[in-house]
Amino acid sequence: MKIATFNINNINNRLDILLVWLAVAKPDVVCLQELKAAHKMFPQMAIEKAGYGAIWLGQPTWNGVAILARGGEPVMTRNELPGDPSDAQSRYIEAAVNGVIVACLYGPNGNPQPGPKFTYKLAWHERFNGHAAELFKTGLPVVLAGDYNIVPEPRDIYASRSYDDNALVQPESRAAFRRLLDQGWVDAIRKVHPKDTVYTFWDYRRNRWQRDAGLRLDHILLSKKMARRLVDAGVDRDVRGLEGASDHAPVWAEIKD
Repeated sequence: MKIATFNINNINNRLDILLVWLAVAKPDVVCLQELKAAHKMFPQMAIEKAGYGAIWLGQPTWNGVAILARGGEPVMTRNELPGDPSDAQSRYIEAAVNGVIVACLYGPNGNPQPGPKFTYKLAWHERFNGHAAELFKTGLPVVLAGDYNIVPEPRDIYASRSYDDNALVQPESRAAFRRLLDQGWVDAIRKVHPKDTVYTFWDYRRNRWQRDAGLRLDHILLSKKMARRLVDAGVDRDVRGLEGASDHAPVWAEIKD
């Protein structure tokens, strides 16, 4: 099973790029973030024509998440992150796919910080960590995949002082990610590439793609059962270089059946 996560940054504007990548990479499960489309505007027919069933949670202009399954239909198990009924932002969706629980998340950016957006970011990740702990306790094969909007360590960002005040790299953000790993989840990219520099996001500004001035924001975390079956993991960097591409590249992990 090949599981991937891809912040598509507007699914309708970049549908052609998504479809080409699906045809070439052939992931079995895909978690998408930043659909930036109302629920009824999700391109379901095009996705189905490409061979994928889908569930999604749309939202106009911002946010939006989806889970795709090649040759099958994801079975939705949750369409919101528990813990705050007043939270109307479309950031979390969960499904069962071929015996695996797949959680797709789009963590809050949190900028500017300090401020209410950063407070929301930290509270959201606290809720997410609580739910992740419950999933981990089940002992089931579980994947937590998405754009966490957290740079876990200094080595996960290019040498720069321009992000010093950014919510993505703050100690509180990194501590939230560390607490998640401390539950027992395995970071697929770091498991396969423990010492390599790996980026998944390159801002459009200041020629950051051309300079390889990247950040690692997109992560696939595996429960113990899944981690034992991990074969490989990587980033499809070439997708970021396509004309009109998202500022993120797809991240994937290959799991032995």
